[in-house]
Amino acid sequence: MSLKRGALIVIEGVDRSGKSTQCKKLVKSLEDKGIKAKLMNFPDRTTHTGGLINKYLTDKSCALNDKAIHLLFAANRWESYDNMKNLLNQGCTLIVDRYSYSGIAFSSAKKHMDINWCKQPEIGLLKPDLVLLLTLSDDQMIKRPGFGEERYEDLNFQKSVSEIFKTFAEREDNWKQMDASGTIEDVHEKLLHEVLDTLKNMGTSPLQMLDFRSNN
Repeated sequence: MSLKRGALIVIEGVDRSGKSTQCKKLVKSLEDKGIKAKLMNFPDRTTHTGGLINKYLTDKSCALNDKAIHLLFAANRWESYDNMKNLLNQGCTLIVDRYSYSGIAFSSAKKHMDINWCKQPEIGLLKPDLVLLLTLSDDQMIKRPGFGEERYEDLNFQKSVSEIFKTFAEREDNWKQMDASGTIEDVHEKLLHEVLDTLKNMGTSPLQMLDFRSNN
């Protein structure tokens, strides 16, 4: 009998929408139910590329070419490709805080960056079984603790990112939008329901790869 693989679940959203908190709670709830689960974050700031990315995000005086930093973010995801694939095939569900979609959205929100160019380095990475987009109003976002501390935490920029996320949600077959304005527990219960529903229907379906070429 084939081993039931784990699900690749990605949480996306604008900055300060509660992604990290919800990802941690999802992993804990799945483990409490006896489901093998692991938290992953992108960018992974612990790797070779992650160290440079962290400096770029936290030090606004750090100057890097926009295409170069985009490729670094993509390389950061490719660094984890083999490990992610192995874990999923071993039956471990991955809860991922940001993924390729963030890379594309945050780069293409820079007006001189073409979205189709931004998609190219992501083609061939693992395709999520489910992407949960946490939505938040502008007023709620800027009131969240810590907003403005990192490079991209600017209201107008975040609005542009949000619009790109909404386009993904409309076009991609694996996205669901979730209102993140409720209490942490209320949002968690909604997310957990969607994750458990996805796991219930997982079976032994093969892993798929990202391919944006049909959605240009």
